[in-house]
Amino acid sequence: MAVNTRAPRIERTGRSGPTIHDVARVAEVSISTASKALNRKGSLRPETRDRVLAVVKAIGYRPNELAQSLHSARSKTVGLITNDSFGRFSFPIFEALEETLADQGIAVFMCNATDDPVRERQHLDQLMRKRIDGLVVTARRADKRPALSALVPGVPVVYVYSQADDPNTSCLVPDDEGGARLAVTHLVGQGRHRIAHISGPKRFEAVRLRQAGYRAALRAAGIAYDPSLHVNGEWSESWGRSAVAGLFDRAGAKPDALFCDNDQLARGASDALRERGIAVPKDVAIVGFDNWEVMALGARPPLSSVDMNLHALGREAGAALLAIMAGEPVTGIRRLPCSLIVRESSACEPRAVNLQAKPKQRVGSP
Repeated sequence: MAVNTRAPRIERTGRSGPTIHDVARVAEVSISTASKALNRKGSLRPETRDRVLAVVKAIGYRPNELAQSLHSARSKTVGLITNDSFGRFSFPIFEALEETLADQGIAVFMCNATDDPVRERQHLDQLMRKRIDGLVVTARRADKRPALSALVPGVPVVYVYSQADDPNTSCLVPDDEGGARLAVTHLVGQGRHRIAHISGPKRFEAVRLRQAGYRAALRAAGIAYDPSLHVNGEWSESWGRSAVAGLFDRAGAKPDALFCDNDQLARGASDALRERGIAVPKDVAIVGFDNWEVMALGARPPLSSVDMNLHALGREAGAALLAIMAGEPVTGIRRLPCSLIVRESSACEPRAVNLQAKPKQRVGSP
Protein backbone atom coordinates (compact mmCIF):
# COMPACT_ATOMS: atom_id res chain seq x y z
CA MET A 1 0.00 0.00 0.00
CA ALA A 2 1.41 3.39 -1.03
CA VAL A 3 1.63 6.08 1.64
CA ASN A 4 0.73 9.68 0.92
CA THR A 5 3.77 11.57 2.20
CA ARG A 6 1.92 14.86 2.30
CA ALA A 7 0.87 15.80 5.81
CA PRO A 8 -2.78 14.73 6.16
CA ARG A 9 -5.33 17.11 7.62
CA ILE A 10 -5.72 16.40 11.35
CA GLU A 11 -8.78 17.79 13.05
CA ARG A 12 -7.86 19.52 16.34
CA THR A 13 -10.06 19.17 19.40
CA GLY A 14 -7.98 21.09 21.91
CA ARG A 15 -5.04 18.69 21.71
CA SER A 16 -1.50 20.03 21.33
CA GLY A 17 -0.56 17.74 18.46
CA PRO A 18 -1.21 14.48 16.60
CA THR A 19 -1.84 11.39 18.74
CA ILE A 20 -1.24 7.69 18.34
CA HIS A 21 -4.88 7.48 17.30
CA ASP A 22 -4.16 9.81 14.37
CA VAL A 23 -1.16 7.71 13.37
CA ALA A 24 -3.22 4.50 13.41
CA ARG A 25 -6.10 6.08 11.46
CA VAL A 26 -3.93 7.60 8.72
CA ALA A 27 -1.80 4.44 8.38
CA GLU A 28 -4.97 2.33 8.41
CA VAL A 29 -3.75 0.03 11.16
CA SER A 30 -4.84 -0.68 14.72
CA ILE A 31 -3.53 1.37 17.63
CA SER A 32 -1.73 -1.75 18.87
CA THR A 33 0.04 -2.17 15.52
CA ALA A 34 1.01 1.51 15.44
CA SER A 35 2.44 1.21 18.96
CA LYS A 36 4.46 -1.89 18.02
CA ALA A 37 5.91 -0.10 15.02
CA LEU A 38 6.88 2.93 17.09
CA ASN A 39 8.46 0.85 19.86
CA ARG A 40 10.05 -1.56 17.37
CA LYS A 41 8.54 -4.47 19.25
CA GLY A 42 6.48 -7.45 18.19
CA SER A 43 6.45 -9.08 14.78
CA LEU A 44 5.24 -6.82 12.01
CA ARG A 45 5.70 -7.01 8.28
CA PRO A 46 8.44 -4.57 7.20
CA GLU A 47 6.06 -2.74 4.87
CA THR A 48 3.59 -2.21 7.73
CA ARG A 49 6.28 -0.82 10.03
CA ASP A 50 7.58 1.43 7.25
CA ARG A 51 4.06 2.70 6.52
CA VAL A 52 3.49 3.63 10.16
CA LEU A 53 6.86 5.39 10.45
CA ALA A 54 6.20 7.30 7.24
CA VAL A 55 2.91 8.54 8.67
CA VAL A 56 4.62 9.54 11.93
CA LYS A 57 7.04 11.69 9.95
CA ALA A 58 4.34 13.10 7.67
CA ILE A 59 1.99 14.28 10.43
CA GLY A 60 4.69 15.31 12.91
CA TYR A 61 3.69 12.90 15.66
CA ARG A 62 5.83 12.92 18.81
CA PRO A 63 5.40 10.11 21.33
CA ASN A 64 4.40 10.98 24.89
CA GLU A 65 7.65 10.10 26.69
CA LEU A 66 6.03 10.14 30.12
CA ALA A 67 3.39 7.65 29.01
CA GLN A 68 6.06 5.51 27.36
CA SER A 69 8.16 5.48 30.53
CA LEU A 70 5.18 4.41 32.63
CA HIS A 71 4.41 1.64 30.15
CA SER A 72 7.99 0.39 29.78
CA ALA A 73 9.24 1.15 33.34
CA ARG A 74 12.10 3.07 31.67
CA SER A 75 12.48 6.84 31.98
CA LYS A 76 15.28 7.24 29.43
CA THR A 77 17.17 9.33 31.98
CA VAL A 78 20.41 8.80 33.90
CA GLY A 79 21.73 10.71 36.88
CA LEU A 80 25.32 11.93 37.33
CA ILE A 81 26.38 12.97 40.82
CA THR A 82 29.72 14.64 41.55
CA ASN A 83 31.55 16.59 44.24
CA ASP A 84 33.78 18.38 41.70
CA SER A 85 32.50 21.93 42.27
CA PHE A 86 34.77 23.48 39.62
CA GLY A 87 33.99 20.85 37.00
CA ARG A 88 37.68 20.36 36.20
CA PHE A 89 37.26 16.58 36.01
CA SER A 90 33.49 16.09 35.89
CA PHE A 91 32.63 18.31 32.90
CA PRO A 92 34.71 16.38 30.32
CA ILE A 93 33.32 13.12 31.72
CA PHE A 94 29.76 14.49 31.61
CA GLU A 95 30.19 15.69 28.02
CA ALA A 96 31.42 12.31 26.78
CA LEU A 97 28.82 10.42 28.82
CA GLU A 98 26.04 12.56 27.36
CA GLU A 99 27.32 11.97 23.81
CA THR A 100 27.40 8.21 24.37
CA LEU A 101 23.93 7.96 25.90
CA ALA A 102 22.30 10.39 23.47
CA ASP A 103 22.60 7.74 20.75
CA GLN A 104 20.22 5.64 22.86
CA GLY A 105 17.83 8.54 23.45
CA ILE A 106 18.92 8.84 27.10
CA ALA A 107 19.25 12.23 28.84
CA VAL A 108 21.66 12.93 31.73
CA PHE A 109 20.81 14.94 34.89
CA MET A 110 23.94 16.31 36.60
CA CYS A 111 23.96 17.11 40.35
CA ASN A 112 26.77 18.62 42.44
CA ALA A 113 27.02 17.29 45.99
CA THR A 114 30.05 19.46 46.99
CA ASP A 115 31.40 16.81 49.40
CA ASP A 116 28.25 17.19 51.55
CA PRO A 117 26.66 13.81 52.45
CA VAL A 118 23.32 15.46 53.28
CA ARG A 119 23.20 17.27 49.96
CA GLU A 120 24.23 14.12 48.14
CA ARG A 121 21.38 12.19 49.77
CA GLN A 122 18.93 14.94 48.76
CA HIS A 123 20.12 14.77 45.15
CA LEU A 124 19.82 10.98 45.15
CA ASP A 125 16.26 11.19 46.49
CA GLN A 126 15.36 13.64 43.72
CA LEU A 127 16.94 11.46 41.05
CA MET A 128 15.08 8.40 42.31
CA ARG A 129 11.80 10.33 42.11
CA LYS A 130 12.63 10.98 38.47
CA ARG A 131 12.80 7.18 38.01
CA ILE A 132 16.33 7.27 36.59
CA ASP A 133 17.46 4.17 34.70
CA GLY A 134 21.06 4.41 35.92
CA LEU A 135 23.52 6.46 37.95
CA VAL A 136 27.09 7.61 37.28
CA VAL A 137 29.19 8.75 40.25
CA THR A 138 32.27 10.92 39.72
CA ALA A 139 34.47 13.17 41.83
CA ARG A 140 37.53 15.41 41.89
CA ARG A 141 39.66 12.54 43.18
CA ALA A 142 39.71 8.85 42.29
CA ASP A 143 39.91 7.53 45.86
CA LYS A 144 37.43 5.03 47.30
CA ARG A 145 34.16 6.24 48.77
CA PRO A 146 31.12 4.51 50.35
CA ALA A 147 29.03 2.65 47.79
CA LEU A 148 25.63 4.13 46.95
CA SER A 149 23.82 0.93 45.97
CA ALA A 150 21.79 0.84 49.20
CA LEU A 151 20.51 4.38 48.54
CA VAL A 152 19.47 3.64 44.95
CA PRO A 153 18.12 0.07 45.13
CA GLY A 154 17.69 -1.61 41.77
CA VAL A 155 19.48 1.17 39.85
CA PRO A 156 22.67 0.27 37.92
CA VAL A 157 25.63 2.37 39.14
CA VAL A 158 29.00 3.09 37.51
CA TYR A 159 31.82 4.99 39.26
CA VAL A 160 34.13 6.98 36.98
CA TYR A 161 37.15 8.91 38.26
CA SER A 162 35.88 7.51 41.55
CA GLN A 163 35.81 4.14 43.30
CA ALA A 164 33.41 2.44 45.69
CA ASP A 165 34.32 0.31 48.70
CA ASP A 166 32.39 -2.59 47.19
CA PRO A 167 34.17 -5.08 44.88
CA ASN A 168 30.90 -5.82 43.09
CA THR A 169 30.70 -2.32 41.61
CA SER A 170 31.97 -1.08 38.24
CA CYS A 171 34.76 1.51 38.54
CA LEU A 172 36.68 3.35 35.79
CA VAL A 173 39.79 5.34 36.71
CA PRO A 174 42.89 6.61 34.90
CA ASP A 175 46.05 4.52 35.06
CA ASP A 176 48.05 6.90 37.28
CA GLU A 177 51.01 4.56 37.58
CA GLY A 178 51.23 4.11 33.81
CA GLY A 179 50.94 7.86 33.28
CA ALA A 180 53.86 8.50 35.62
CA ARG A 181 55.94 5.91 33.78
CA LEU A 182 55.23 7.72 30.50
CA ALA A 183 56.36 11.05 31.95
CA VAL A 184 59.59 9.80 33.52
CA THR A 185 60.50 7.60 30.54
CA HIS A 186 60.10 10.67 28.32
CA LEU A 187 62.41 12.71 30.58
CA VAL A 188 65.02 9.94 30.53
CA GLY A 189 64.74 9.94 26.74
CA GLN A 190 65.58 13.66 26.80
CA GLY A 191 68.88 12.80 28.47
CA ARG A 192 67.81 13.61 32.06
CA HIS A 193 69.12 11.44 34.90
CA ARG A 194 68.50 13.42 38.11
CA ILE A 195 64.73 13.53 37.94
CA ALA A 196 63.01 14.94 41.02
CA HIS A 197 59.40 14.07 41.87
CA ILE A 198 57.21 16.83 43.33
CA SER A 199 54.16 15.06 44.79
CA GLY A 200 50.82 15.89 46.33
CA PRO A 201 49.57 14.66 49.73
CA LYS A 202 50.42 11.03 50.52
CA ARG A 203 46.85 10.24 51.57
CA PHE A 204 45.70 10.22 47.92
CA GLU A 205 45.86 6.93 46.04
CA ALA A 206 46.89 8.78 42.86
CA VAL A 207 49.99 10.15 44.63
CA ARG A 208 51.06 6.68 45.75
CA LEU A 209 50.46 5.20 42.29
CA ARG A 210 52.35 7.99 40.53
CA GLN A 211 55.26 7.49 42.92
CA ALA A 212 55.26 3.79 42.04
CA GLY A 213 55.29 4.65 38.33
CA TYR A 214 58.13 7.15 38.84
CA ARG A 215 60.26 4.55 40.59
CA ALA A 216 59.43 1.85 38.05
CA ALA A 217 60.51 4.09 35.16
CA LEU A 218 63.79 4.94 36.91
CA ARG A 219 64.42 1.26 37.56
CA ALA A 220 63.74 0.36 33.93
CA ALA A 221 66.26 3.02 32.86
CA GLY A 222 68.91 1.74 35.27
CA ILE A 223 68.76 4.89 37.42
CA ALA A 224 68.99 4.43 41.18
CA TYR A 225 66.13 5.89 43.20
CA ASP A 226 67.25 8.83 45.35
CA PRO A 227 64.73 9.52 48.17
CA SER A 228 66.08 13.06 48.54
CA LEU A 229 64.64 13.86 45.10
CA HIS A 230 61.08 13.00 46.16
CA VAL A 231 59.07 15.60 48.09
CA ASN A 232 55.41 15.63 49.18
CA GLY A 233 53.20 18.64 49.81
CA GLU A 234 49.85 20.17 48.86
CA TRP A 235 48.11 20.51 45.49
CA SER A 236 49.11 24.13 44.82
CA GLU A 237 51.41 26.37 42.80
CA SER A 238 52.84 27.70 46.05
CA TRP A 239 53.99 24.19 47.03
CA GLY A 240 55.57 23.80 43.58
CA ARG A 241 57.61 26.95 44.23
CA SER A 242 58.53 25.84 47.77
CA ALA A 243 59.58 22.41 46.51
CA VAL A 244 62.00 24.00 44.05
CA ALA A 245 63.55 26.01 46.89
CA GLY A 246 64.07 22.84 48.90
CA LEU A 247 65.51 20.88 46.00
CA PHE A 248 67.86 23.58 44.68
CA ASP A 249 69.04 25.23 47.91
CA ARG A 250 70.48 22.03 49.36
CA ALA A 251 74.11 21.04 48.86
CA GLY A 252 75.10 18.56 46.18
CA ALA A 253 74.02 17.86 42.62
CA LYS A 254 70.85 19.60 41.47
CA PRO A 255 67.96 18.01 39.54
CA ASP A 256 68.00 18.26 35.77
CA ALA A 257 64.28 17.42 35.47
CA LEU A 258 61.07 17.64 37.51
CA PHE A 259 58.10 15.31 37.34
CA CYS A 260 55.15 17.00 39.07
CA ASP A 261 51.95 15.31 40.21
CA ASN A 262 49.71 17.99 38.70
CA ASP A 263 49.97 21.03 36.46
CA GLN A 264 49.58 23.50 39.32
CA LEU A 265 52.71 22.09 40.95
CA ALA A 266 54.52 22.14 37.61
CA ARG A 267 53.57 25.75 36.92
CA GLY A 268 54.68 26.87 40.37
CA ALA A 269 57.96 25.01 39.91
CA SER A 270 58.49 26.57 36.48
CA ASP A 271 57.95 30.09 37.87
CA ALA A 272 60.40 29.42 40.71
CA LEU A 273 63.07 28.17 38.31
CA ARG A 274 62.65 31.22 36.07
CA GLU A 275 63.06 33.51 39.10
CA ARG A 276 66.34 31.75 39.83
CA GLY A 277 67.58 32.24 36.28
CA ILE A 278 67.33 28.49 35.55
CA ALA A 279 66.20 27.91 31.96
CA VAL A 280 63.35 25.50 31.18
CA PRO A 281 63.89 23.09 29.47
CA LYS A 282 67.57 23.77 28.69
CA ASP A 283 68.73 23.40 32.32
CA VAL A 284 65.74 21.65 33.87
CA ALA A 285 62.94 19.87 32.00
CA ILE A 286 59.44 19.70 33.50
CA VAL A 287 56.45 17.40 33.03
CA GLY A 288 53.14 17.90 34.84
CA PHE A 289 50.02 15.75 35.21
CA ASP A 290 46.33 16.30 34.25
CA ASN A 291 46.89 18.29 31.01
CA TRP A 292 44.68 21.05 32.37
CA GLU A 293 45.04 23.29 29.32
CA VAL A 294 44.24 26.55 31.11
CA MET A 295 47.20 25.86 33.38
CA ALA A 296 49.51 24.02 30.96
CA LEU A 297 49.21 26.44 28.04
CA GLY A 298 49.34 29.50 30.30
CA ALA A 299 52.72 28.49 31.77
CA ARG A 300 55.98 29.89 30.40
CA PRO A 301 57.05 27.79 28.57
CA PRO A 302 53.89 25.67 27.97
CA LEU A 303 53.93 22.51 30.05
CA SER A 304 54.30 18.95 28.86
CA SER A 305 51.70 17.01 30.78
CA VAL A 306 50.10 13.60 31.25
CA ASP A 307 46.53 13.59 29.95
CA MET A 308 44.14 11.31 31.86
CA ASN A 309 41.86 11.03 28.81
CA LEU A 310 38.74 12.04 30.72
CA HIS A 311 36.61 11.96 27.57
CA ALA A 312 37.56 8.31 27.08
CA LEU A 313 36.63 7.63 30.70
CA GLY A 314 33.23 9.24 30.12
CA ARG A 315 32.59 7.22 26.97
CA GLU A 316 33.57 3.98 28.70
CA ALA A 317 31.34 4.87 31.66
CA GLY A 318 28.41 5.27 29.28
CA ALA A 319 29.16 1.95 27.61
CA ALA A 320 29.50 0.18 30.97
CA LEU A 321 26.22 1.65 32.22
CA LEU A 322 24.37 0.56 29.07
CA ALA A 323 25.81 -2.94 29.46
CA ILE A 324 24.66 -3.19 33.09
CA MET A 325 21.24 -1.83 32.16
CA ALA A 326 21.04 -4.60 29.53
CA GLY A 327 21.70 -7.22 32.22
CA GLU A 328 25.41 -7.81 31.62
CA PRO A 329 27.62 -8.17 34.74
CA VAL A 330 30.31 -5.45 34.76
CA THR A 331 32.28 -5.29 38.00
CA GLY A 332 35.76 -4.48 39.25
CA ILE A 333 38.24 -1.66 38.72
CA ARG A 334 39.32 -0.84 35.19
CA ARG A 335 42.29 1.50 34.73
CA LEU A 336 42.32 3.26 31.37
CA PRO A 337 45.62 4.37 29.79
CA CYS A 338 46.86 7.94 29.99
CA SER A 339 48.63 9.89 27.24
CA LEU A 340 51.64 12.21 27.31
CA ILE A 341 51.32 15.58 25.58
CA VAL A 342 54.80 16.91 24.87
CA ARG A 343 55.27 20.69 24.87
CA GLU A 344 58.16 23.13 25.28
CA SER A 345 58.79 22.55 29.01
CA SER A 346 60.42 19.16 28.43
CA ALA A 347 61.59 19.09 24.81
CA CYS A 348 64.41 21.29 23.54
CA GLU A 349 62.89 20.81 20.09
CA PRO A 350 59.11 20.83 20.71
CA ARG A 351 57.08 18.51 18.53
CA ALA A 352 53.54 17.28 18.32
CA VAL A 353 53.69 14.00 20.20
CA ASN A 354 50.92 12.03 21.86
CA LEU A 355 52.40 9.02 23.61
CA GLN A 356 49.98 6.51 25.11
CA ALA A 357 50.52 3.70 27.57
CA LYS A 358 49.28 0.20 26.84
CA PRO A 359 45.85 -0.56 28.34
CA LYS A 360 45.77 -2.37 31.66
CA GLN A 361 43.54 -5.35 32.18
CA ARG A 362 40.37 -5.14 34.20
CA VAL A 363 40.63 -6.07 37.87
CA GLY A 364 37.65 -8.23 38.74
CA SER A 365 34.96 -9.86 36.66
CA PRO A 366 34.74 -9.14 32.92
